[in-house]
Amino acid sequence: MKAMILAAGLGTRLKPFTDLHPKALLKINGKSLLQRNIEYLSSYGIKDIIVNVHHFPDQVKNEIEKNNGWGANISISDESGELLETGGGIKKAAWFFNDGEPFVVMNVDVLTDMDLNAMIDHHKTIKAWATLAVSKRDTSRYLLFDETSRLCGWKNKKTGEQKMSKPAKTHEEKAFSGIHVIEPKLLPLLKNPDPLCEQQDKFSITDAYLELSKLHSIMAYEHSGCKFIDVGKHDSIARAEELFS
Repeated sequence: MKAMILAAGLGTRLKPFTDLHPKALLKINGKSLLQRNIEYLSSYGIKDIIVNVHHFPDQVKNEIEKNNGWGANISISDESGELLETGGGIKKAAWFFNDGEPFVVMNVDVLTDMDLNAMIDHHKTIKAWATLAVSKRDTSRYLLFDETSRLCGWKNKKTGEQKMSKPAKTHEEKAFSGIHVIEPKLLPLLKNPDPLCEQQDKFSITDAYLELSKLHSIMAYEHSGCKFIDVGKHDSIARAEELFS
């Protein structure tokens, strides 16, 4: 199995660190976020990993080279010219997933002890096109899942905005954890859901999933109770160091 770590983001909420460094190299108890997630994937036998880069890309490449990929085989998807967002980034790296097997995608700034094998087994059992790790926690934006745990919408708690991709008698709000298991057959279907957008290669994976969920099974995997933190802003760093000492 292969994996992708999404590490191209600007990390604006982590300024001033990200004025001079990429978010991926922020250290938690002496280890960068990138190293921790490469080691996390490797602990499940996933050692063929592609990392996308944009913000201070040479720093990321040099750190990987200096540390011999922390024991993994690391490829680079270079978005130096233009940040493609999560959906565009995955689509650009589609060439890497050429073995016909499902693959894992995760954000570089999430840390967890979730049993990844259990998530992969669940994905295969339910025969989903994509499975999204979710939990019950407070956030400003939620994915909405129907009674079968299939994606059916999205909601912004702060603004009240809601998008429904398919009808549902009931739906449950779940916070997306930035970890996916994806079937390669989904990759040719990934596209910007807005046909009028001038930048067709740049789009959010969430928007793409909402469009795809109209016809295909985009499913939830509940991991509430596991250690999890999104290290996206300064006040999460100290908590991350407590959780992952």
